[in-house]
Amino acid sequence: MNGLGGLNKSPNGVVLGLVQLKLPRIETPADLAAQTDRIVAMVAKARANLATMDLVVFPEYALHGLSMDTRPELMCRMDGPEVAAFRKACVDNRIWGCFSIMEFNPHGAPYNTGLVVDDTGAVKLYYRKMHPWVPVEPWEPGDLGIPVIDGPKGAKLALIICHDGMFPEMARECAYKGAEIMIRTAGYTAPIRESWRFTNQSNAFCNLMVTANVCLCGSDGTFDSMGEGMVCNFDGAILAHGTTGRVDEIITAEVRPDLVREARIHWGVENNIYQLGHRGYTAVKGGAQDCPYTYMHDLAAGRYRVPWEDQVRTVDGTACGFPAPTRSYGAGQTSPNASAAREAAE
Repeated sequence: MNGLGGLNKSPNGVVLGLVQLKLPRIETPADLAAQTDRIVAMVAKARANLATMDLVVFPEYALHGLSMDTRPELMCRMDGPEVAAFRKACVDNRIWGCFSIMEFNPHGAPYNTGLVVDDTGAVKLYYRKMHPWVPVEPWEPGDLGIPVIDGPKGAKLALIICHDGMFPEMARECAYKGAEIMIRTAGYTAPIRESWRFTNQSNAFCNLMVTANVCLCGSDGTFDSMGEGMVCNFDGAILAHGTTGRVDEIITAEVRPDLVREARIHWGVENNIYQLGHRGYTAVKGGAQDCPYTYMHDLAAGRYRVPWEDQVRTVDGTACGFPAPTRSYGAGQTSPNASAAREAAE
C-alpha cells in the first residue's frame, strides 16, 4: 500500500521521493558550485515530478562525491552558500528536503553532516554521522546524537547516514526517541547491495518504523554507486524499490505514520521496541525491566572490549592511505548542540 507511489495520496499519508542522484566527481570549488546548482534543479524536478510529494531525499555524498577529499576549500559551513541554496530551493518549490554536506571542522577532521530543511527554508534537523565507514572514511565521529523532529504533516522523523544503518542500535535509538520514519542516506557501491537491502528491512521490522533509504547512482569513472532507493513499511515489507540502477530516477512512495502509531500501540506479538524493556510480561507483571546485556553496561562504562580485541588488525585508516590519528575523541572540540547549530544557520 503506497498509493501508486504517492499518485493517490490519503489524508494521513506522507509522500517521500528518494533521488538516485548520479555520482558526481568533485575536484574544485567550481565543481562544488556546479553540483549545488544541480541538486537545486533536482529539487525542482521532484516537485514537478509529483505534486503530492512532501519530502525529497538526496543521498549521502550528493554534493561532494566519493573522493574523500578533505581540503578545506571543498568543505561546507552551515552559513555557507551551499546550505543557503538548498534552503532557498525548498522555499521556492514548497517542499521539505534532506541534504548531505561534508562540514568544515576547525578542531579536527570534517563532519559528514545531514540536514532536513522544511518548506519555509528552516533547518529542522542537523545530524553528524555517528559511525563513519572506517577505515575508508576520514570523517570525525558525530557528536550531536540522533535528533528526532516533527517532519511533514507532523510525522516523527529521524536521519542516519549509510554505515550507521548497519548498527541495529542506531535504528533502535531513532525509534526509542519516537521516530516513525527513519531516513538512511548512503553512497554505497555494489558489494554492499544485499546487506543494504536486508538491514533496511530489519531496521523497519525490529522497530515498527518506516525506513526510507537511498544511495548515489551510476559511475564517476572510478566508483560505481547502486541507487537502490528503498522504502520499507513498519512490518518490514518493501513498499518501493529502485532496482534498475537508473541515475537521477526518483523513487516515490506514500507512507502512513498513523499506522505506525497504531501498530506500536495495538500489536502484541512482535512489538519488539516495547518488549525489549518488558521481557516476559506474560509471566511477570510489567515484564523484567533490567538490563541483562553486557555490552550495554561496558559501553556505558567506557570499557567496551570484544573478546578478540587484541587480534583485530585494522584499527585505523592507514590501510586506506590516511595517517594514523594521534588526537583522542573530543580533544580540543567545542560541540554546539543541535538547536544552537540550527539557530546559527537560520
